[in-house]
Amino acid sequence: MAIENGKKVEVAEKDKMVKVMKKDMVRPSKDLGRRECPLVTFDLPYVTFYYNQKLLLYKGQNSNFDYWEEMVGKMKEALGEILVDFYPLAGRLEMDEEGVLRVVCDADNVGVEVVEAVADDVGIAELGEDESSLLLQEIVPYTGVLNLEGFRRPLLAVQLTKVRDGLAIGCAFNHAILDGHSTWHFMNSWAEICRGSSSISILPFHDRSKARNTRVKLDLPSDPSQLDADVIKSKEEATSPLMREKIFRLSGSVIDKIKSDLNSSLSNGSKSFSTFQSLGVHIWRAVTRARHLNVEDYTVFTVFADCRKRLEPPMPESYFGNLIQAIFTVTATGALLENSPAFGASMVQKMIEMHDSKTIEGRNKEWEASPKLFQWKDAGINCVAVGSSPRFQVYDIDFGWGKPETVRSGRNNKFDGMVYLYQGKGGGRSIDVEISLEAQAMENLEKDKEFLME
Repeated sequence: MAIENGKKVEVAEKDKMVKVMKKDMVRPSKDLGRRECPLVTFDLPYVTFYYNQKLLLYKGQNSNFDYWEEMVGKMKEALGEILVDFYPLAGRLEMDEEGVLRVVCDADNVGVEVVEAVADDVGIAELGEDESSLLLQEIVPYTGVLNLEGFRRPLLAVQLTKVRDGLAIGCAFNHAILDGHSTWHFMNSWAEICRGSSSISILPFHDRSKARNTRVKLDLPSDPSQLDADVIKSKEEATSPLMREKIFRLSGSVIDKIKSDLNSSLSNGSKSFSTFQSLGVHIWRAVTRARHLNVEDYTVFTVFADCRKRLEPPMPESYFGNLIQAIFTVTATGALLENSPAFGASMVQKMIEMHDSKTIEGRNKEWEASPKLFQWKDAGINCVAVGSSPRFQVYDIDFGWGKPETVRSGRNNKFDGMVYLYQGKGGGRSIDVEISLEAQAMENLEKDKEFLME
């Protein structure tokens, strides 16, 4: 069963357009012995999320199959080399004798799954269309796979698919061990090695005890797969009715106008709004309009904020793991829409500024005292939740045959109101806004000229 344009669609095996040719386990190019990496408070809540999926599409310069095999060979060789530095991705989840989760990388638990596939009837343009299609679920691995499966599955799965006019690179990262910042650090480093560099520019920082040195036992069943059915059921309830996923590509001039219009309403002495705050409230208001909520209904704006520079002392940008926390802004629909955009932006700005090291520490202690595994319903009622960041240089990921044509996310970790922000391919200040919405709300959003800035 798959979802396309807000409708459930059955996909028979014979109708699949992607043919798997080969499946390998790529291991670090050097013997690492036994390596352990603890999961800390910033990591643990995401154990019941799904693998984070990313898709990069590259136009091919040569459709010859020998050339394709050479490309894949280089990528797999570079992957083995990069896993020496990013060794947690080559490990598996384990629970120690005290019931605390960790990543273990040793002779029995090491390797990344790499699938080679062919889809000769599919083109880059088709995969890069603004509206997501069920075809992406054949291109990106581990759709519907929980992070808990990392006890028995690789923590990174890669699918390299030769399409009619290029290459699709689908990746699935176990979200319990890394956030978006670390994901793109890894991807850029992998590409750097593939281009021929003997070493990477920025080594990952692996000492998670510097971020949090508290051991937390989670109340998981002895066989974590027992939890799958309950979590999947919760997700199905949270994503009903059916959704659509679409990218809205906003040019730099549109982004500038959204920001300047908002800041022009401020009185002298008021702190100006950032690009993120301006775009965030623009999306929040538009989605709220599209949902046709009652004025008394509450709506929530959630942002997953990077805490690397918010901690005391700050953590290096190269910290490898999860170092994010959700920041929630709540108000009534009437208040959000009947006031000027500055009303919502001021609330978002205040909540972000308040999220300092003291607040982060308080949140960590609260969670450690009563650990709770996140589920989709926890995002908040009538939620707009923003992940990823246009600051990530996703269009600089060049494996040696040019920059990607399109970068987008897969089906996992999406629910009604989930938003991913990506750097626009056009560069400059352009931003791609990837939104998942209930089908009718998406139709309303597509007609919203205020949102589209037409």
